[in-house]
Amino acid sequence: MFSDKVRIFSGSSNQLLAERICAELGVNLGKIKISRFKSGEIYIHFEESVRNFDVFLVQSFSHPINEHFVELLVMIDAAKRASARTINIIVPYYGYARQERKSAPREPISAKMVADVLTTVGADRIITLDLHAPAIQGFFNIPVDHLTALDLISDYLKSKNIRNPVVVSPDAGRASTAEKLANYLHAPFAIMIKKRPKHNESVITHVIGDVEGQTPIIIEDLIDTGSTIINVVESLKERGAEDAIVCATHPLFSKPAIEKLGHPNIREVVVTDSIFQPDLTENRFRVISVAPMLAEATRIIIQGGSISTLFKNAGV
Repeated sequence: MFSDKVRIFSGSSNQLLAERICAELGVNLGKIKISRFKSGEIYIHFEESVRNFDVFLVQSFSHPINEHFVELLVMIDAAKRASARTINIIVPYYGYARQERKSAPREPISAKMVADVLTTVGADRIITLDLHAPAIQGFFNIPVDHLTALDLISDYLKSKNIRNPVVVSPDAGRASTAEKLANYLHAPFAIMIKKRPKHNESVITHVIGDVEGQTPIIIEDLIDTGSTIINVVESLKERGAEDAIVCATHPLFSKPAIEKLGHPNIREVVVTDSIFQPDLTENRFRVISVAPMLAEATRIIIQGGSISTLFKNAGV
């Protein structure tokens, strides 16, 4: 038996993922009432006791991100005031992570602010997935279990027997991940050099590596509007590459991303269910569930063990 002193509850961002985690653990999803007052204020009520329980709250910071963020804060506060033994937050997609440093004067470091607020409200631990910047772990003064979907994606790609694959990092920041994926697939890798004239826009200036006649596997942590991906795909095509396979952990898919990803030079889009996307019905989309990994991480946290055993490379 997993544990009779654990309760898992879901916010409104991704209840399907929470249900899948519970199914993997053989427990029932906790009963919780989430509603809004007419003014828009959030109301939370745990409909079963959490006194002296280890509570896990599942909430991704997906659209509308500010609603889901505040909802999680109210859930944490309710659990703390109800005498939960520990409050563990499972945040598959950690929003505001792209604001992890100042790139211009008078800008905030919003990723740090979010970490401070979560800790101050009462979170004891955070479990998250493929942070945009791994250094964000250091913004917390509580344990952070930083998981990755790279193994899941690489296993799926291996099963495809892709002809002449080349792993492509869309920018220098993803080079380390691209190199790991290339090693898993025994494939070469290439790096795109880009500049950003403004938010959600990018211009490819150089490609380092040979892509001609190869099948590009583009690896990203997230896809937002899809503009960067389209620029990368078109730049690769101009250099003689075949149609691309696009991989990302977090499908933010702000409009009109799904329409953009119907680009004729994109063969397949591989993502996870870290963010609930009900509209991915086309054959070109492949959704891999991270529920088994999150469930096993939850089991390890409660029963003991090493999180690194979840990965092929224990150094991840």
